[in-house]
This record gives sequence, structure tokens and C-alpha cells, in this order.
Amino acid sequence: MIEQDDLRAAVAAGIVTEAQAASIASLADSRRGARENLKPGDEPFELFKGFNEVFIVVGMVILAMGWFAVATVYANPAQGGLIQKAVHVAIAGAVLIWIMGEYFIRRRRMIAPAIALSIFWAGNALAGFTAAFAEPFMIGQEDYQSLPLPAALATVAIFVFWLRFRVPFAMAMIALGAFIVALVWTAAGAGTPQSAEDIFLLSSDGPFALVTLLIGVAVFAAAMVFDMSDPHRVTRRSKNGFWLHVVAAPALVNTVALTLFTAGTNTAYLLLAIVLLIFALIAIIIDRRSFLIAAVGYCVALSSAVFGGEGGGYSILILGASLVILGAAWERLRATLLRLFRPVLPLDRLPPSV
Repeated sequence: MIEQDDLRAAVAAGIVTEAQAASIASLADSRRGARENLKPGDEPFELFKGFNEVFIVVGMVILAMGWFAVATVYANPAQGGLIQKAVHVAIAGAVLIWIMGEYFIRRRRMIAPAIALSIFWAGNALAGFTAAFAEPFMIGQEDYQSLPLPAALATVAIFVFWLRFRVPFAMAMIALGAFIVALVWTAAGAGTPQSAEDIFLLSSDGPFALVTLLIGVAVFAAAMVFDMSDPHRVTRRSKNGFWLHVVAAPALVNTVALTLFTAGTNTAYLLLAIVLLIFALIAIIIDRRSFLIAAVGYCVALSSAVFGGEGGGYSILILGASLVILGAAWERLRATLLRLFRPVLPLDRLPPSV
């Protein structure tokens, strides 16, 4: 039997391309049930393959700290040319990150270093483009009209990084970049939000919550495109979808749930319970737990607000037990829901149930 390591070795040796290897893995998995190597109810997830990857990431973090310290000395404002030096540091940092990406991502195919390098690339790109195109004096006067361009360019840079290295985590960075671009663009025209809650409260005066909701819907749609193109979750497309869901879930859940919860009326609490139930059904049907994770905090807050006192403690206890049971019976419940909604669901584009 050909294992994943054999396919990786074949790609590294140039016998097959990465696309061909993914196609072979997809065909083999579909012929034997696609999720044979996963226990029922498991959702594919991997942050690192061994402690050596953690060791390398620690080294990368220390390297980044040293780089920042040296760059701070080099770009000393007292010596003049701060902006030019900051751009030079960003360019040099981009070259270094790209070289490490070629080795650790494309050649060694390491997961944790790929995630770390994606974060470093995004931060370096944002810092470099901000230094090159933003206007510090305008920002100091709370005028953010110069920020959308560097934020957009940084997001494009992350997309270029993803095109080259195909790191699924970079998809989350792209989604966050789009979110930042939308927020700073809105802030440039409507002023800054008065508090962090304004970003999620649809009842607030500014348009920020609506922007968050629209971005959440767009990211969720993109995640579903990736998910439905790989229902057996054997290629990187499903991993791209996973990280997009991680961004979409808080944007959608927080915007709707926080707005209803802060209303403080019984009707709003009832609507919140219905909304949380809908999110739970969506999470189970598409087999993504990120929506439930984002909604758990609101479930606890809702239980405490409705029942209060000792009743709140008992309700939270029941909620915790329910989540544990749900995790244990996830696949059976999902199979039941898929049968109930069979007439309206594209079952061939969703992960198979047991």
C-alpha cells in the first residue's frame, strides 16, 4: 500500500507533481472510504508533525526577535532616513522569509514552520507597506485615509505567498487582511469605532458591524467553495476551508449574537437561542466545529442571563455536559440530520457520514 510519506517522497524526487500526488491520494481515499485513517467524528487538523518542527519554530521566533532588535538599531531615527531604512529592512526580511519558505515549506514540507513563516510574512509585509505608503502625521490626527492602500498591498503580498507555498493557514491571514482593509477603509470615511464592541454591534451608530457581517459571509462562502470541492477532505483545499471557517465563524457569530444579547429583552434572548441553534445545525451539517466553538461563550452568557443565580450554574453545567455528549455522538447526530435534510442538501458535495 502506498502511504502519504511515499507520495511526499515521490514529489520530492520529481517522479510526480504535487497536483498528481494529491489526485492519487484523493482517488485512493475515495476508493477505500476516504476517512479510513480517522476515527468517526474526527475533523482533520494538524499543527505540527513532530517536536522538531516546534524546535525550529522556537528558533524562528528567536531569530525574528534578533532581527527586530538589529533593525531597530539600523533604523535609528536620530540618524535620519527612517522611512527608507524601514523599507530596506522589510525587503531584506521578505527575502529571508521567502528563502526559509523554499526550504522548510516546499522542500521539507513542515507544517508548524509554514504557519510561523506565514505570520512573519504577513507582519513584515504590513510593516513595510505601512512605512512606504502611510502618512504618520495623518494617523496621529486620527485620519486613516492613508492606511487602506498599505493594508491592501499587504493582503496581496500574503496571497502571493499562498500562491507560491500553498500554506492553508495563509488563507486565514488573507481573510484577516481583507477584514482589516474593510475596517480601515470604513474608518477613513466614518471615523474610528468608539469601542471594540462597535465592530460587532449592529445596533451601534457606525457601519463597522455591517462590514464585519458582510466580510464574515464572504469568507464563509469562500470556505464552502473549498470544502465542497473536496468533500472527502484529502487535499489542501479542505485545509484552506478549515482556516477560512476559523475566521468566518467569529465574524458571523459575534456580530449576530452580541447584537441580540446586548438588547437584553426576552424576545432578543429567544431569538439568540434560535440563532445559536441554527449555527449549531450549520456546523454539524458541514462538519465544522468552529461555529460551535465561537458560539459557546454566548451560550454560557445566555444561560447566566436567563436563569441567573444558582439556576445559571446548573444551566452551565447542563450546557457543558451537552457539549461533551455532542462531541461523542457528533457523527450519529450528523447522519440523522443529513437524512432529514436530504431533499435540500447537496450530499455529494458534503463530507460523508458514517
